[in-house]
Amino acid sequence: MAVVLKASTSSATQKLWLHPTRDQHLFTSLSERKCRKRSVLLRTRAISGKLDLDFRDPSWKQKYQEDWGRRFSLPHITDIYDLEPRTTTFSLKKNRTPLDDGGVSSTDMRNGYVNKDDRALLKVIKYASPTSAGAECIDPDCSWVEHWVHRAGPRKEIYYEPEEVKAAIVTCGGLCPGLNDVIRQIVFTLETYGVKNIVGIPFGYRGFFEKGLKEMPLSRDVVENINLSGGSFLGVSRGGAKTSEIVDSIQARRIDMLFVIGGNGSHAGANAIHEECRKRKLKVSVVAVPKTIDNDILFMDKTFGFDTAVEEAQRAINSAYIEARSAYHGIGLVKLMGRSSGFIAMHASLSSGQIDVCLIPEVSFTLDGEHGVLQHLEHLLNAKGFCVICVAEGAGQDLLQKSNATDASGNVILSDFGVHMQQKIKKYFKDIGVPADLKYIDPTYMVRACRANASDAILCTVLGQNAVHGAFAGFSGITSGVCNTHYVYLPITEVITTPKRVNPNSRMWHRCLTSTGQPDFH
Repeated sequence: MAVVLKASTSSATQKLWLHPTRDQHLFTSLSERKCRKRSVLLRTRAISGKLDLDFRDPSWKQKYQEDWGRRFSLPHITDIYDLEPRTTTFSLKKNRTPLDDGGVSSTDMRNGYVNKDDRALLKVIKYASPTSAGAECIDPDCSWVEHWVHRAGPRKEIYYEPEEVKAAIVTCGGLCPGLNDVIRQIVFTLETYGVKNIVGIPFGYRGFFEKGLKEMPLSRDVVENINLSGGSFLGVSRGGAKTSEIVDSIQARRIDMLFVIGGNGSHAGANAIHEECRKRKLKVSVVAVPKTIDNDILFMDKTFGFDTAVEEAQRAINSAYIEARSAYHGIGLVKLMGRSSGFIAMHASLSSGQIDVCLIPEVSFTLDGEHGVLQHLEHLLNAKGFCVICVAEGAGQDLLQKSNATDASGNVILSDFGVHMQQKIKKYFKDIGVPADLKYIDPTYMVRACRANASDAILCTVLGQNAVHGAFAGFSGITSGVCNTHYVYLPITEVITTPKRVNPNSRMWHRCLTSTGQPDFH
């Protein structure tokens, strides 16, 4: 959820929405800025601590960028091992050509190698004011500061002998469209490098320690057609053993590369495994691939499974629309996934064009009273005879009794807002004596168990390939993602600090409000 920060002075109070997927910022009010009577402090919250900058210091940008560079540098096996790289075995073209006129190997260009110093720009909009929609500002003047991250792809030099590598793949957490596509591409790319010993760890981290669960040999022949179905070929589970026990298993199995496909919790687990391997001075590359249909991993444009989830949600929304429109005073209520982030609900509402009210976790609302959701539904029935509501599963939790129970991954078990909303709507219209025909649809497990669509399949393909390229390049404790339309590597420590959430001041949320026409429910 975007964070509201208040900066108060004797003359004014400024309230600004700050984007959660970048650094969180704290600065003084506009009046204080204009006066410049004292230095303005910026606090940048990072995994390594806080960076305090005085904006009167001409070198504050340099200090900020140096700190950014430190935070987003990629852990490498040469941090603990004195290793010399070897020429890569990855090649797309078998026919070699001589040097071109510029002295650059045509073979290199045809094979598409990425230079180790290549970077991608994370942020491309220069905001003129903190009050601009979706503004992501560092200082009170919204100064332009470049944010560079490492470009993903195959390197000319690698740090492993492919014929000696044992690579393992594990899928963690819940199901998500595209899991099999990623597994398939990891195997394909490993074999392109020349790796022969590839195994799958069954049922998430549990496969490392549960007796009776044996690793599964993988090859191109085995995974050739697994992308044609949903689910996970390897199986999934939540939770797991202690990190030390997992690393014990990795060490006993002589695994050199571990590819972890999962969400925020699985990424945290992958980072813990990476740190334990470094502590033991093991030459193991741990590389993650971000998986969550909620699209709630920091810095990523999107995660695989999200597009498919939005597309599948259309079927539920269209069914709710037809039911509502066909009934006298019909109301369609659809609950979609989104524990802490409302991206699926927002995008599904936008794409369908059939939603009258969209409720997400990031935007508070009231159900009762003059400005509540229920009275607006009454207005919609009077105005057009029917209405359709889309809610994210994490919406309205402040209106429900909280539970301290957690699942195997440590996530708080949410109260069912969809059912609560269903009961409140029925009671409201019964109490006012207005007939209402409510249809409630929860397509949660249908959405996540299906096969990836074309868009997600492409994303899975590239993410899987880049995960292997990153491991052979010697990186560990990283994740492969897409940022600002470019494929990049990010340190896991930076993407697990907090879930990415919808910014209520973003243009996308404003577009959703324009589409639904809903008022503020306060």
